[in-house]
Order: sequence, then structure tokens, then C-alpha cells
Amino acid sequence: MELLGFGYLAALVVSILGTGAIDRRHGLALFVSPISTILAVLVGVAVFLAWDLVGIELGIFFIGPAEHVSGILLAPELPLEELFFLILLSYSTLVVYRFAEKKLK
Repeated sequence: MELLGFGYLAALVVSILGTGAIDRRHGLALFVSPISTILAVLVGVAVFLAWDLVGIELGIFFIGPAEHVSGILLAPELPLEELFFLILLSYSTLVVYRFAEKKLK
């Protein structure tokens, strides 16, 4: 595995950390209500992972050629990067929702 193969994973981790910085700066989710935030993100990730696994089983989702992924698989056709993408998706959605809720009050 080359270092280039971890580019997408590194970008996802940086994005998650950036979302965390925005969250902390504006007091939106994790730093206000950590247990609720973690549970919400875990539920979102679980739902999307189930969706992915069904799509993989049906042959709809598969890994295509990509030079920026690590090649580490959590299950057949389920790359490690997908887990981090789902964390980013769930967490950033929650942060945007809480930001909008805070601004509209």
C-alpha cells in the first residue's frame, strides 16, 4: 500500500476534524451534548451501513478502480473509507441541522 492510497481516508479524517472544529466553535452538538451526538451519529452510520450492505448484496454497490483508497475492506465490497464517509455524512448533517436550528431561533 502506497501513501497515495490513503489520500481519500486522510481527506475524510481532516473533514471530520474540521466539522468538529466548527461544532466546537459554535457549540452545536458534540461539545454541548456528547452522548446524544454520539448516539445520533451511530444510528445514522448503522442505517447507512445496512443500506450499503443490502446494495452490495444486490450487486448495486461495488468498489470501482480508485488509486486514492487504502484497499482495506471491512467486508466484501465495503472499503474502510466508507465507514469514515458515513461518520462524516452523519456528523456534518447533524452540525448543519443544529446550526440552522440555532440561527432560526
